[in-house]
Amino acid sequence: MTAELIMLRHGRTAWNVAGRLQGRSDIPLLPETEAALSRLRVPAPYDRWRWLSSPLIRARRTAEILAGRAVATDPALIEMDFGAWEGEYLAELRRRDPAGMKANEDRGLDMQPPGGESPRMVMERLRPFLAGLAARDERVIAVAHKALIRALLAMATGWPMLGRAPVKLDWGALHRFGLDDEGGIRLIEANIPLEAK
Repeated sequence: MTAELIMLRHGRTAWNVAGRLQGRSDIPLLPETEAALSRLRVPAPYDRWRWLSSPLIRARRTAEILAGRAVATDPALIEMDFGAWEGEYLAELRRRDPAGMKANEDRGLDMQPPGGESPRMVMERLRPFLAGLAARDERVIAVAHKALIRALLAMATGWPMLGRAPVKLDWGALHRFGLDDEGGIRLIEANIPLEAK
Protein backbone atom coordinates (compact mmCIF):
# COMPACT_ATOMS: atom_id res chain seq x y z
CA MET A 1 0.00 0.00 0.00
CA THR A 2 1.15 3.53 -0.74
CA ALA A 3 -1.52 5.50 1.13
CA GLU A 4 -0.08 8.62 2.72
CA LEU A 5 -1.41 11.55 4.70
CA ILE A 6 0.25 14.93 5.00
CA MET A 7 -0.98 17.08 7.87
CA LEU A 8 -0.72 20.84 8.13
CA ARG A 9 -1.96 22.99 10.98
CA HIS A 10 -4.17 25.95 10.09
CA GLY A 11 -2.74 29.46 10.07
CA ARG A 12 -2.84 31.82 13.03
CA THR A 13 -5.97 33.35 14.51
CA ALA A 14 -6.47 36.06 17.13
CA TRP A 15 -7.02 33.32 19.71
CA ASN A 16 -3.71 31.67 18.74
CA VAL A 17 -1.91 34.96 19.24
CA ALA A 18 -3.60 35.45 22.63
CA GLY A 19 -2.87 31.86 23.72
CA ARG A 20 -6.51 30.82 24.13
CA LEU A 21 -7.68 27.22 23.66
CA GLN A 22 -9.82 27.29 20.50
CA GLY A 23 -11.16 23.76 20.24
CA ARG A 24 -14.41 23.80 18.26
CA SER A 25 -14.85 27.60 18.36
CA ASP A 26 -14.98 28.74 14.74
CA ILE A 27 -12.39 31.53 14.87
CA PRO A 28 -11.27 32.99 11.50
CA LEU A 29 -7.71 33.50 10.33
CA LEU A 30 -6.11 36.89 10.93
CA PRO A 31 -5.99 39.04 7.75
CA GLU A 32 -2.19 39.09 7.94
CA THR A 33 -2.20 35.28 8.14
CA GLU A 34 -4.26 35.07 4.94
CA ALA A 35 -1.85 37.48 3.23
CA ALA A 36 1.19 35.46 4.35
CA LEU A 37 -0.38 32.17 3.21
CA SER A 38 -1.13 33.65 -0.22
CA ARG A 39 2.64 33.96 -0.76
CA LEU A 40 3.29 30.27 -0.02
CA ARG A 41 2.73 26.96 -1.78
CA VAL A 42 2.97 23.26 -1.07
CA PRO A 43 6.09 21.74 -2.68
CA ALA A 44 5.82 19.25 -5.54
CA PRO A 45 4.75 16.50 -5.79
CA TYR A 46 2.47 17.01 -2.78
CA ASP A 47 0.67 19.89 -4.51
CA ARG A 48 -1.05 17.33 -6.76
CA TRP A 49 -2.44 15.24 -3.89
CA ARG A 50 -6.12 15.42 -2.94
CA TRP A 51 -6.90 18.11 -0.35
CA LEU A 52 -9.14 17.77 2.71
CA SER A 53 -9.81 20.07 5.63
CA SER A 54 -11.39 20.27 9.01
CA PRO A 55 -14.81 21.93 8.70
CA LEU A 56 -13.69 24.86 10.90
CA ILE A 57 -13.12 28.12 9.00
CA ARG A 58 -9.50 28.60 10.09
CA ALA A 59 -8.55 25.25 8.56
CA ARG A 60 -10.79 25.59 5.48
CA ARG A 61 -9.37 29.00 4.60
CA THR A 62 -5.80 27.80 5.07
CA ALA A 63 -6.49 24.88 2.71
CA GLU A 64 -8.33 27.03 0.15
CA ILE A 65 -5.57 29.62 0.01
CA LEU A 66 -2.80 27.06 -0.41
CA ALA A 67 -4.75 24.83 -2.81
CA GLY A 68 -6.07 27.78 -4.82
CA ARG A 69 -9.59 26.33 -4.85
CA ALA A 70 -12.45 25.09 -2.66
CA VAL A 71 -11.50 22.05 -0.59
CA ALA A 72 -13.69 19.22 0.71
CA THR A 73 -14.09 18.95 4.47
CA ASP A 74 -14.24 15.88 6.69
CA PRO A 75 -15.76 16.01 10.19
CA ALA A 76 -13.14 13.53 11.47
CA LEU A 77 -10.54 16.30 11.12
CA ILE A 78 -12.25 18.76 13.49
CA GLU A 79 -10.22 19.91 16.49
CA MET A 80 -10.32 18.15 19.84
CA ASP A 81 -13.32 19.23 21.90
CA PHE A 82 -11.93 21.25 24.83
CA GLY A 83 -15.28 21.30 26.65
CA ALA A 84 -15.22 23.67 29.63
CA TRP A 85 -11.68 24.76 28.74
CA GLU A 86 -12.81 26.28 25.42
CA GLY A 87 -11.65 29.90 25.17
CA GLU A 88 -9.57 29.62 28.34
CA TYR A 89 -5.85 30.24 28.81
CA LEU A 90 -3.89 27.14 29.83
CA ALA A 91 -1.77 29.15 32.28
CA GLU A 92 -4.93 30.47 33.95
CA LEU A 93 -6.43 26.97 34.22
CA ARG A 94 -3.22 25.79 35.88
CA ARG A 95 -3.22 28.79 38.24
CA ARG A 96 -6.84 28.27 39.33
CA ASP A 97 -6.50 24.53 40.00
CA PRO A 98 -2.83 23.51 40.02
CA ALA A 99 -3.32 20.07 41.60
CA GLY A 100 -6.36 19.20 39.48
CA MET A 101 -4.73 20.32 36.24
CA LYS A 102 -1.50 18.47 37.02
CA ALA A 103 -3.41 15.27 37.79
CA ASN A 104 -5.38 15.59 34.55
CA GLU A 105 -2.35 16.42 32.40
CA ASP A 106 -0.42 13.53 33.99
CA ARG A 107 -3.00 11.18 32.46
CA GLY A 108 -1.33 11.66 29.04
CA LEU A 109 -3.55 10.19 26.33
CA ASP A 110 -6.47 10.14 28.79
CA MET A 111 -6.20 13.80 29.81
CA GLN A 112 -9.74 15.11 29.34
CA PRO A 113 -11.22 18.58 29.78
CA PRO A 114 -14.58 18.57 31.61
CA GLY A 115 -17.22 17.89 28.96
CA GLY A 116 -14.58 17.47 26.24
CA GLU A 117 -12.49 14.85 24.47
CA SER A 118 -9.27 13.13 25.46
CA PRO A 119 -6.46 12.60 22.93
CA ARG A 120 -7.31 8.88 23.02
CA MET A 121 -10.89 9.73 22.00
CA VAL A 122 -9.52 11.82 19.11
CA MET A 123 -7.39 8.84 18.05
CA GLU A 124 -10.46 6.57 18.07
CA ARG A 125 -12.42 9.05 15.97
CA LEU A 126 -9.55 9.18 13.45
CA ARG A 127 -9.22 5.41 13.00
CA PRO A 128 -12.12 4.99 10.49
CA PHE A 129 -10.90 8.06 8.55
CA LEU A 130 -7.36 6.61 8.30
CA ALA A 131 -8.68 3.14 7.42
CA GLY A 132 -10.72 4.67 4.59
CA LEU A 133 -7.67 6.43 3.15
CA ALA A 134 -5.67 3.20 3.37
CA ALA A 135 -8.43 1.12 1.75
CA ARG A 136 -8.64 3.58 -1.15
CA ASP A 137 -4.82 3.79 -1.34
CA GLU A 138 -5.07 7.58 -1.31
CA ARG A 139 -2.54 10.35 -0.94
CA VAL A 140 -4.10 13.29 0.86
CA ILE A 141 -3.06 16.65 2.28
CA ALA A 142 -5.27 17.60 5.22
CA VAL A 143 -5.38 20.92 7.05
CA ALA A 144 -6.43 20.49 10.65
CA HIS A 145 -5.47 21.42 14.20
CA LYS A 146 -2.65 21.15 16.73
CA ALA A 147 -4.27 18.73 19.20
CA LEU A 148 -5.45 16.48 16.36
CA ILE A 149 -1.99 16.39 14.75
CA ARG A 150 -0.43 15.63 18.15
CA ALA A 151 -2.86 12.71 18.50
CA LEU A 152 -1.75 11.42 15.08
CA LEU A 153 1.88 11.75 16.14
CA ALA A 154 1.10 9.71 19.27
CA MET A 155 -0.57 7.03 17.12
CA ALA A 156 2.40 6.92 14.74
CA THR A 157 5.15 6.79 17.37
CA GLY A 158 3.59 5.19 20.45
CA TRP A 159 4.15 8.42 22.41
CA PRO A 160 1.88 8.33 25.50
CA MET A 161 1.68 12.15 25.56
CA LEU A 162 3.77 12.30 28.70
CA GLY A 163 6.97 14.31 28.63
CA ARG A 164 8.35 15.77 25.43
CA ALA A 165 7.04 14.66 22.06
CA PRO A 166 9.45 12.31 20.23
CA VAL A 167 9.63 14.83 17.38
CA LYS A 168 9.39 18.61 17.71
CA LEU A 169 6.81 19.68 15.12
CA ASP A 170 7.03 23.00 13.30
CA TRP A 171 3.39 24.14 13.23
CA GLY A 172 3.89 26.00 9.95
CA ALA A 173 5.24 22.93 8.13
CA LEU A 174 3.92 19.71 6.58
CA HIS A 175 4.09 16.38 8.42
CA ARG A 176 4.00 13.21 6.28
CA PHE A 177 2.56 9.93 7.54
CA GLY A 178 2.32 6.52 5.88
CA LEU A 179 -0.75 4.32 6.29
CA ASP A 180 -0.97 0.55 6.02
CA ASP A 181 -3.88 -1.72 5.22
CA GLU A 182 -3.96 -2.95 8.83
CA GLY A 183 -4.93 0.54 10.02
CA GLY A 184 -1.43 1.41 11.19
CA ILE A 185 0.18 4.82 10.81
CA ARG A 186 3.86 5.77 10.86
CA LEU A 187 5.70 9.06 10.63
CA ILE A 188 7.66 9.31 7.38
CA GLU A 189 8.93 12.87 7.66
CA ALA A 190 8.18 15.87 9.85
CA ASN A 191 8.70 19.58 9.21
CA ILE A 192 8.61 19.71 5.41
CA PRO A 193 8.63 23.46 4.72
CA LEU A 194 6.13 25.30 2.55
CA GLU A 195 7.75 27.14 -0.34
CA ALA A 196 7.59 30.76 -1.43
CA LYS A 197 5.67 31.29 -4.67
